[in-house]
Amino acid sequence: MYTISKRFTFSASHIIEGLPAGHQCSRLHGHNYVVEVVLAADRLDAVGFVVDYGELKPLKQIIDGELDHRHLNDVLPGPTTAEAIARYLFDRARALWPQAVAVRVSETPATWAEYRP
Repeated sequence: MYTISKRFTFSASHIIEGLPAGHQCSRLHGHNYVVEVVLAADRLDAVGFVVDYGELKPLKQIIDGELDHRHLNDVLPGPTTAEAIARYLFDRARALWPQAVAVRVSETPATWAEYRP
């Protein structure tokens, strides 16, 4: 199995709803997110790629156009946790590339959430 990944970044604000009033994430705050899309294939294409990294530009356009410098509660259909963002972006990536196997989202350098069906 061959695996590739590419990282993207965006900045956004959110409030995580349903938390106790004193919880830090229940207040308006923001992150400099890091998103990693992972693609895999049993075989390489004729050139030797799983997918050419340049062909991943549509995901950058989705992230930049829909999420970057936005208030995520206004644009995402549901929770704005890293886990939910990973699922949202995975669904978008999988619609573009059947080779997509996972998306990871980081809110801080020490934390990651991953969605993998």
